[in-house]
Amino acid sequence: MIEAQIVGLKKRYGDNEILKGVSLNVERGEVVCIIGPSGSGKTTFLRCLNLLEEPDEGQYALGDTVRCDFSHIGNHERRDITRRTAMVFQSYELFANMTVLENVMEGLVTPRNVPKNQAKAIALEMLKKVGMLEKADMYPVQLSGGQQQRVAIARAMAIKPDLLLFDEPTSALDPELVGDVLTVMRQVADEGQTMIVVTHEMQFAREVADQVVFMSGGVVVESGSPQEIFDHPKEERTREFLSNFAISPLADQTVKERREPVLV
Repeated sequence: MIEAQIVGLKKRYGDNEILKGVSLNVERGEVVCIIGPSGSGKTTFLRCLNLLEEPDEGQYALGDTVRCDFSHIGNHERRDITRRTAMVFQSYELFANMTVLENVMEGLVTPRNVPKNQAKAIALEMLKKVGMLEKADMYPVQLSGGQQQRVAIARAMAIKPDLLLFDEPTSALDPELVGDVLTVMRQVADEGQTMIVVTHEMQFAREVADQVVFMSGGVVVESGSPQEIFDHPKEERTREFLSNFAISPLADQTVKERREPVLV
């Protein structure tokens, strides 16, 4: 079942066309990793999907009910899209004046009017999932970058989004902290969360993605399974990009078979 369908998405800044008609289908429970060089429009595409950027053209379907044209999004569609998507940013975007627990609760209490006791229970559950329960009463400044990003993932998961978006979530981290965040993301994928991940972590994309999309110059150059993109890319531009990375072989099992239930 398709969770999200994007057709012909275009985004311009003045005369500069950043996205030149990007289309993508995302199945429910699927992990899509978007790879490509800097400046290819990956982050802009992601930000358009939860309306942090206003698209200029294209059609968008999300879940069973949201159907809209990007060129004229109504208030009802806008509200549904922002409620049913969540984003994890490169730079965490936590509120410095709130504790870890309050940060995770905030998206439930203020925009969604969830009672505070219920929001607290949900937030504690999410913090436990990402291994940050013992840090609930701390403030972001007391945490490492990796810990802050795990809190940001808990915050995004707390609203139970149909579509969870990750914008290069490890790019701002010291190398020794990257592994913890990728482990949490693997756990989220294992639980069946539909995800679109913009990433430069090629090994993560190879091991976790159901679909890999290579973007360059504001277009989708090619897409396919990890095996198709990493082992048998069809386009010269894809081969040129991947030649910059050392990527280990996959086991013979499919992605779904490799995933194991998460115990928390």
